[in-house]
Amino acid sequence: MKKKVAALLAMSMITAVLGACGGSSAQTTTAAASAAAGSTAAAESNAETKAETKSDVKVGFICLHDENSTYDLNFINAAKAACEKLGVAYEIKTNIPEGQECYNAAAELADSGCSIIFADSFGHEDYMIEAAKEFPEVQFCHATGTKAHTENLDNYHNAFASIYEGRYLAGVAAGKKLEQMIADGKITEDQAKIGYVGAFTYAEVISGYTSFFLGARSVVPSATMDVTFTGSWYDETAEKEGATKLINDGCVLISQHADSMGAPTACENAGVPDVSYNGSTEESCPNTYIVSSKINWTPYYEHAIKAVMEGSKIEADWTGTLKTNSVVLTDLNKNVAADGTQEALDEAAKKLESGEIHVFDTSKFTVDGKQLDSYMADVDTDPEFKGDTEVISDGYFHESEYRSAPYFDLKIDGIKLLDTAQ
Repeated sequence: MKKKVAALLAMSMITAVLGACGGSSAQTTTAAASAAAGSTAAAESNAETKAETKSDVKVGFICLHDENSTYDLNFINAAKAACEKLGVAYEIKTNIPEGQECYNAAAELADSGCSIIFADSFGHEDYMIEAAKEFPEVQFCHATGTKAHTENLDNYHNAFASIYEGRYLAGVAAGKKLEQMIADGKITEDQAKIGYVGAFTYAEVISGYTSFFLGARSVVPSATMDVTFTGSWYDETAEKEGATKLINDGCVLISQHADSMGAPTACENAGVPDVSYNGSTEESCPNTYIVSSKINWTPYYEHAIKAVMEGSKIEADWTGTLKTNSVVLTDLNKNVAADGTQEALDEAAKKLESGEIHVFDTSKFTVDGKQLDSYMADVDTDPEFKGDTEVISDGYFHESEYRSAPYFDLKIDGIKLLDTAQ
């Protein structure tokens, strides 16, 4: 999911493809691609690993960035874990822009013998669909996309997870920290202001920061939040500057939906508690890191790859949950987290799984001072982004139930956007 394309990137690519299907071993290749026109991103060197092969299935992966991006590293680690568990050959292409380069990478993976190909960023979608039409014998799976349920291609699929539940839980941990700071006299209740560094003003990010905020407010009802956007999924300098601005403006805890170490580093430098995303930053930020939520992509990778191995059908649109272990929290940093945080997380997770509580319970938030009982969301995405599906019923907004990719885009009270970035 990732995400919407701010602009088509220039067609410029350097690829190197190694490995083949079958055999007693498999090569994993990290192929390089050039970044946007005018950028100075250089091609990565190839990296190879070997794993025992138990199947003639070969799997391809396309990543927007490389291991330096926490978002892409999360995908890469899941890809390796799933393929090594299943004993299949795999090939990973990194630094593939959200442009025609994605189609080129997909075509090369298909030509190299891949039976199933995954891509990890929202802007890859149209190019994955193009490749799916060109290679009908290959399965194409795209994370965070929105069009599989309307494209009706047998070999094109979307997947995401109910990460808003993980964000909510991370917010509970943040709320417990705010509660501790209030009890210790470090801040007053009206100073419980959270800062949030987002990439773009898209539904994925809005859903994420809103669920995080609601989790924090479930512990500290007086909490407010300021959000700033960088206009990039990965810009360490901008993310660090954004977090620093929020801290200087009185935010006493920071979280993020952006992919670098910029915000956590700013928090560590300033001694401000931080909730990360897509993986633990405890090693680099031991004095400020609390916890992180992330999507665990391994269950979906295993599910889809097994379907190819067994010749069974892959769902057009798949949503992972807490129950499928697709939404997880990293280990809590007990040196920073407030006492009682783990117990609060365990209780909230249990209630989310049972349906006793819902993240977007409409009794827990207002929009322009009013509680909502109806909302038409843009589920069947069209160029005008018009609402087409009623998503509020039974007292809550049904996120990721009518489509895996997030469509919660409400601006709720208590959250202030300092800027926007489309």
